[in-house]
Amino acid sequence: MMGNGKKLQELIQLLDLEQIEDNVFRAYHPEGRQGRLYGGQIMAQALMAGGRTVSEELRVHSLHGYFLRPGDPKVPAVIRVERARDGRSFATRRILVTQRGEAIFNMDASFQIQEPGLEHQAQKPELAPPTKEKIPPALLDAPFVTWRHEFRRLQSESPQPPEQFVWFAPTGQVPDDPLMAACLLVFESDNVLIGTARLPHRGSFKREHMQVASLDHAMWFHRPLDLNQWLLYAIDSPSASHARGFARGSIFTEGGDLIASTVQEGLIRVRDP
Repeated sequence: MMGNGKKLQELIQLLDLEQIEDNVFRAYHPEGRQGRLYGGQIMAQALMAGGRTVSEELRVHSLHGYFLRPGDPKVPAVIRVERARDGRSFATRRILVTQRGEAIFNMDASFQIQEPGLEHQAQKPELAPPTKEKIPPALLDAPFVTWRHEFRRLQSESPQPPEQFVWFAPTGQVPDDPLMAACLLVFESDNVLIGTARLPHRGSFKREHMQVASLDHAMWFHRPLDLNQWLLYAIDSPSASHARGFARGSIFTEGGDLIASTVQEGLIRVRDP
């Protein structure tokens, strides 16, 4: 644990949704947020709403979401959950997030009982997390501290390979709650994905002339989650075209367990000056 955990605690409180009806929830946003809402927050709150409608013995194993409109940080969001299926091993939820009566995000989420089966996984890259001495205090003013490998090279305006490796860890204690841990991991998973698709094009555009927004996001949870440690986000971008960038990520524990995988496509439209 690093920092005072104030921002993490604020996020955990925002994930404590107000329940209006059995399948309807109200979600609030960080104080002082300007511009549009962070997509990871909306995804995390949508997953929390869906998870609140399934049995505690079920664990989220996948989600697929679409960002439909920018979220307004001044307006609470209403989250409606449709109980699409409740089976013996799996449950599926369709989740719609609205503001002012308009949809801003929708998600399908699937939950599964814990059961044994075949196992294999990709190998974690041979990288070590940063020492505490390398973490600038400014990075601690967030729910998670993030540390990019070769960050000085990545800051240059010259073209870079479309991959990056990012360590992240909570700035406070994450509660021992599987659903909360999954929602927090969803929140952080949206942080650096699409930026990877811009790396090969450094120097060919000015950031202020580019329109960037997440379009869709999918995530799979492979193993039990323990977020109270350093986690490695290994990201690459196989393609960018048609004003869209495509990126995928693998999230490993420091010990090498692959706990989750992500895929995202985002708008990366270059506008004329």
